[in-house]
Amino acid sequence: MATLVLGLAGQAIGASIGGGLLGISAATIGGAIGSMAGSVVDSWIVGSLQPDQHYEGARLDSLRVTSATEGTTIPRVFGRMRIGGNIIWATDFTEQVNTTTQGGGKGGGPKTTTTEYSYSASFAVALCEGPITGIGRIWADGELLDTSTITWRWYPGDEAQAADPFIATTMGAEGAPAYRGTAYVVFEELDLTPFGNRIPQLSFEVFRPLADADTAEGAIKAVTMIPGAGEFVYATEPVKQKKGAKTTPENVHAETDRADFLVSLDRLEALAPAVESVSLVVTWFGNDLRCDRCEIRPGVETTTKTTKPQVWSVDGVDRASAHLISTKHGRPVYGGTPSDAAVVQAIKEMKARGLRVTFYPFLMMDIPVNNGLKDPWTGAADQPGYPWRGRITLSKAPGRSGSPDGTASAATEVQAFFGSAAPADFTVVGETVAYTGPAEWSWRRMILHYAHLCAAAGGVDAFLIGSELRGLTQVRREGNAFPGVNQLKQLAADVRAVLGAGTKISYAADWSEYFGYHPDDGSGDVFFNLDKLWADTNIDFIGIDNYMPLSDWRDGFEHLDALGGAPAVYDRAYLQANIAGGEGFDWYYASDADRTNQTRTAISDGAYGKDWVFRYKDLVSWWSNPHYDRPGGVESATPTDWVPESKRIRFTEFGCPAIDRATNQPNVFYDPKSSESAAPYFSRGWRDDAIQRAYLEATALYWADAANNPVSTVTGKSMVKLKDSAAWTWDARPHPFFPALTDVWSDGANWQLGHWLTGRLGAVALAALVRHLCLSAGMDAAHIDVSGLWGAVEGMTIPAIESPRATISMLARHFGFDAVESEGVIRFRMRGTAPVATLTPGDLVAGNGEDIERTRGQETELPQVLRWSVARADEDYDSALVEARRITTGAVRITAESYPVAVPPEEAERRCRRALMETWTARERAAFALPPSRLRLDPGDAVLVSDAGTAEMRLTRIADERARRIEAVRQDREVYDLPPGPQRAARVKAPVLLGAPEVAILDLPQLTSANTPPRPLIAVDADPWPGTVSVLRSPETSGWASFVTI
Repeated sequence: MATLVLGLAGQAIGASIGGGLLGISAATIGGAIGSMAGSVVDSWIVGSLQPDQHYEGARLDSLRVTSATEGTTIPRVFGRMRIGGNIIWATDFTEQVNTTTQGGGKGGGPKTTTTEYSYSASFAVALCEGPITGIGRIWADGELLDTSTITWRWYPGDEAQAADPFIATTMGAEGAPAYRGTAYVVFEELDLTPFGNRIPQLSFEVFRPLADADTAEGAIKAVTMIPGAGEFVYATEPVKQKKGAKTTPENVHAETDRADFLVSLDRLEALAPAVESVSLVVTWFGNDLRCDRCEIRPGVETTTKTTKPQVWSVDGVDRASAHLISTKHGRPVYGGTPSDAAVVQAIKEMKARGLRVTFYPFLMMDIPVNNGLKDPWTGAADQPGYPWRGRITLSKAPGRSGSPDGTASAATEVQAFFGSAAPADFTVVGETVAYTGPAEWSWRRMILHYAHLCAAAGGVDAFLIGSELRGLTQVRREGNAFPGVNQLKQLAADVRAVLGAGTKISYAADWSEYFGYHPDDGSGDVFFNLDKLWADTNIDFIGIDNYMPLSDWRDGFEHLDALGGAPAVYDRAYLQANIAGGEGFDWYYASDADRTNQTRTAISDGAYGKDWVFRYKDLVSWWSNPHYDRPGGVESATPTDWVPESKRIRFTEFGCPAIDRATNQPNVFYDPKSSESAAPYFSRGWRDDAIQRAYLEATALYWADAANNPVSTVTGKSMVKLKDSAAWTWDARPHPFFPALTDVWSDGANWQLGHWLTGRLGAVALAALVRHLCLSAGMDAAHIDVSGLWGAVEGMTIPAIESPRATISMLARHFGFDAVESEGVIRFRMRGTAPVATLTPGDLVAGNGEDIERTRGQETELPQVLRWSVARADEDYDSALVEARRITTGAVRITAESYPVAVPPEEAERRCRRALMETWTARERAAFALPPSRLRLDPGDAVLVSDAGTAEMRLTRIADERARRIEAVRQDREVYDLPPGPQRAARVKAPVLLGAPEVAILDLPQLTSANTPPRPLIAVDADPWPGTVSVLRSPETSGWASFVTI
């Protein structure tokens, strides 16, 4: 029996997707370049992927055309994609006649009567196979359609949808089709005047994620909502800034006359349908790392701004009295604190949608560079610019000479930070909260303000009293007491008094903070400093901002984790093994030099044998054991207040930036203005969405497994409450407008490498997509293994009748993977994995000629240039062309391929270069024979072949006779680890928000005698200009008639 790797027909590079394909064998499917034709189809598993049909795929430019054709194929969409449609129902045009008269009146003069004809139409457009989860933007004749002025509805295409009521009224209820299984849109009396009295060419942004349980879209149950800073970013009504005739939108950038926050929530529900809980982040600003001098205030971007209908106000403070946020290059470095009215609207809106709401007060440090503030950590003349709130500490940090740590003065300084504001110092009138307490800008004032505001909004499901204040919770006064922890306890009690028993209350500790304090001062002290807080009756759960490292990946293939057998940093099993293992569990790096050299020190408790005390990753042991402080390294006789298994854990944040090797250090972020900005350990600094997805899925699925998430003997509930553990982060500014509109939002550039889920969540995991295609071919799930695939497809369209195998082959070509049948299971896996065996001449079976037969393909038969056409996933899905070129070659061929997928062009260029380099590397082939003892080798495996030299080869065919006859191609693992192409700026078309024009009636001297009798002049100004402004007149306050159009 012969087994091999499927390839595209012949030298498939250059063939259109969906073109002629090889027959598939029992062993493998995938996009191997230049694999041989012909094999025996001896497996029903693989045969089911290829019914008897042939399809020639569509180009990108054919995917957006609106047609009206009977019998046309219903396309299939995955992820998010822009497609056209097919008109499936329509009425006759409706004619409207409009007659207007201008001129005349009491002053006399001629009259002009104009009769105009316009038309409207009602029709339905079928989009794709359902069910879909939403529709985003709509384009008419290539321009964004203002849907606020039309009547339209969309139907998801499920099997239970009812007929559209307008169609039912027109056709009769009994004859109206429901179009079940087909997603479609109905337009009701669409005005055709702007389109030349014809139905325009329409295209639609369609959302259809595959939210399988093992994908990020299916596993993530909660998200945080940022930016936290933006004066009206959470408002649910449009807010406009007026400055003379100029109107500027404050929160309307995605849909005309509809608030960004509503659009963002729509996208969240469509692209992450499993989400049921949202943590709303709201920011105030601190101005000093020394806690006794730090003021915490609401901030604004400018002290002078006129906005309608909302006017900015927070805690009774108006714009002129608020903290003015610092600037860089003439622009505020942060958005302002969200207005109280906007926060109330956001809470109500999310609750109305059935989402659970956690309120998350947040502190940003507005400390610019060259600030003249003494650094409490180093004594330097300036504090670092825009630092992390976790660095707030005493006037001199613990460990420095002269620090008040361990004295009564430490408690005094901490008290100054928290302040003395009390619940009774706040007055609530309707949905507004005003402060009447002591003149202080303190943490208590901020937290208690929002407790009252949440109550005024109707309450929230959970409320956090702070987050990541590590530098304060580790401060000690005399007697090894922790005044910051005591302050948080009192604050929890006060918040409870405001919000009542129906709200869950906690503190979000940093992952390096939650488990205890081990001062690096040689004392041997070990304190479970937060236990008094965790055990307090007003604290309902343990909150942890979880950014623990899950990998230790380096350049090359000789580092410890690669040598340990991990196929790639994206491998889920590898990442999950490091959730309760690896750094922070089994070992640590004692120094930067040790990290560089991978000199690992085992974590062990030589004194008491409780290794878990020093393992920040050992959540299970920390949660299930009593805790004993160790002052001076000596364990106390009595435990702390913590009762084992008494409360559940929530990850108040967990996430990972979209940057190369981010799982090495998920907590760091890219933000050039901040002193905290950094790339993860050993990152090469380029964007990598796949590693973010790998982290999220590995984390969520690990804790969803009951084997990893023990059930409490006290509460009967699991340790980690995953459905309220929030992935960081969703943004209230809708994608792609954020990050593309950098003239509106200065932090747009940070999105590329940041923790944002917007623009990423809602893609289709490659593994889930391949599995879905196999299942659609009739294969049993037990015969499909996609655990060796990673990455995602942002969007894809299958525009016509196409076999699953053809689609999988296209994806294999695009991503670089193979499939191998082993023991009745098709196993899909990425190429570029490490060799599984080394073959020497002694391992080979002698044939008729040489032990190894080597061949090398003609360079002139290979392409010099490979060009791919894809849809841009980061703007309006316009076609993007990427190119890979081989410089030193005698080849002159140029090959072009088109893919009906949406992808960032930088990523498409990376994949294109991989495909070209893979083709050139694979021109070197080898054939040899192995004894039957080598049965564990499968096609797709990589081996090292050593004869005259050592070459890494990927097996493409195995023929089992008396010996195993092998065919293989050369492999270069570096081809599968290339950087993306240079970033291309995204350009999106934003809607135009119009405002009321400025109008002046001018009583000026007549410059000519044309107007008799003399008439006043009218001046109109508006920016943006609406095109025309109609002037109406009437001698009364009613009966207005058109007078003139300007």
